[in-house]
Amino acid sequence: METELGEVQAEFAEIIWKNEPVTSGELVEICKKELNWKKSTTYTVLRKLCEKGLFVNNDGTVTSVISREQFNASKSERFVEETFDGSLPAFIAAFTSRRKLTKSEINAIQKMIDDHKKGK
Repeated sequence: METELGEVQAEFAEIIWKNEPVTSGELVEICKKELNWKKSTTYTVLRKLCEKGLFVNNDGTVTSVISREQFNASKSERFVEETFDGSLPAFIAAFTSRRKLTKSEINAIQKMIDDHKKGK
């Protein structure tokens, strides 16, 4: 599965995730209304996203192969891998060097660490 999407593909993917399962005909109408696309544009972009492994079009019904959350997690993992040699501590250090975490964020991160230690 490819995690790199251009702006147009990302916007289209969001429409599918928001409306799935959706028929290809409904998708054409949504894209006509929201993006001012022609039918051919909708089908072209849909085909490309299906080729990337994000969605499937079975008998005119479009559904996701992976959820939005799974896609974003994969994209985030790839970013940390490519930018910080896979080091989550290095990513957090870079992130927090320019932005202070709130107490709520610190508590949420600590809870994730504690849960991970407990095997949750």
